[in-house]
Amino acid sequence: MGSFSIWHWLIVLVVVLLLFGRGKIPELMGDMAKGIKSFKKGMSEEEAAEEPKTVEHRVDESVKPAEKAKS
Repeated sequence: MGSFSIWHWLIVLVVVLLLFGRGKIPELMGDMAKGIKSFKKGMSEEEAAEEPKTVEHRVDESVKPAEKAKS
């Protein structure tokens, strides 16, 4: 009951082909590929434009951690 047979998949394929037509599916896939390439290009340009961020860590040497625990 939970799995689909080959006949189910064939019926789904026929319905999809009837709805979209033979030429529309490759066109949709091409548009999706162009969108993904454009997205990746935009992400790589954004990363190249940003300067690396650094975080400085300072330790307050006037109060040692052991002295804090005793107080």
